[in-house]
Amino acid sequence: INKFRIVTYNVHKCVGVDRRLDPARIVSVLKEINADIIALQEVLCIQGRDSQSDQAHFIARELGFNYCMGHNRKLKEGVYGNLVLSRFPLLESENHDISVAGREERGCLRVDVGMGKENTLHIYNVHLGTSFIERRHQARKLISESILSDANRPGPRVMLGDFNEWTRGLATRLLNEHFQ
Repeated sequence: INKFRIVTYNVHKCVGVDRRLDPARIVSVLKEINADIIALQEVLCIQGRDSQSDQAHFIARELGFNYCMGHNRKLKEGVYGNLVLSRFPLLESENHDISVAGREERGCLRVDVGMGKENTLHIYNVHLGTSFIERRHQARKLISESILSDANRPGPRVMLGDFNEWTRGLATRLLNEHFQ
């Protein structure tokens, strides 16, 4: 596979700026973008419910994509977190807790995507915290040997997500040292 398109999107529980909850609208935007791999943040997944509550399954089904949900915290009767969707096969996954004490639970979902001929692309879907100090701790966790610097995961890596960093802070600098 020579070319593929990747997109990341914080869907805010599928609630738009007009305050309407509408997962079908998210699907419509994603279909228009026509990406091959999608990383979503702030997705609600209450299995067996309607499309508004079981957003992960609804979006995956409507797109016809494989998917993997990273559970960052419980919400209502389900889970809330990061979602990776792909036209390509999903081989393995692991959700890493990058939470900081006293702050909202956060995660980094690693999903290994089969790109054909024994090639694997490691996708990291992350949602960093809103506090400068929190992001500093999370960036250090991310570059650790248990996540991004894992020698047991050779091959290309792509980090996507909502970094909540509007200026070039420590998280950006640390991650730039490890990524091109």
